Amino acid sequence: MYDVLAISGYKPHEIGVFNEKHDQLPYLKKALTKKIGQLIEEYDIKWILTSGQSGVELWSAESCIRLKNVHPHIQLATIAPFHNQEERYAEATKSLYETVWNESDYCDFITKRPYDSPAQLRLKNQFIVDKSDAALILYDEGTEGTPKYFQEEADKKQAHSDYPIFYLTPDDIEEMVRDELNNETWN
Repeated sequence: MYDVLAISGYKPHEIGVFNEKHDQLPYLKKALTKKIGQLIEEYDIKWILTSGQSGVELWSAESCIRLKNVHPHIQLATIAPFHNQEERYAEATKSLYETVWNESDYCDFITKRPYDSPAQLRLKNQFIVDKSDAALILYDEGTEGTPKYFQEEADKKQAHSDYPIFYLTPDDIEEMVRDELNNETWN
């Protein structure tokens, strides 16, 4: 029903994740994988689209790669806002970016040059929303961060068309953590 699902959300530092060994990160990744899998099944999603931004976007792309084992039809598109986006990423994040880039079914750049203006980031949000049929956002209005700019573009499209916006909230993730910890206690 919705061919292309755009995914965006917080950068790692915006939610207190400062390295890949953060104790809550496995739960966050599991919650993303679960939500993406549900949306693929419920809405017959064919493509997952991100810009390869560090944090939720890269973790979602990583989840998509894993989900191909269960949903072999799913394809991943990574369309970066500019060349060399990953050059400021920490080594572990750079490595994940390279994996995602290499495993993506489609890769490109929105602007065909390195970063030179914040306008490239605004253009990225607009482009990703324009090229998608629905969005999944990890965002909580009570916790400010860069996802609000993506949210604004998605809201504009939703106001004029059938563009559903799905959310994965910090409360959803907390619930998954509690469920996982309860399961560990009983096992």
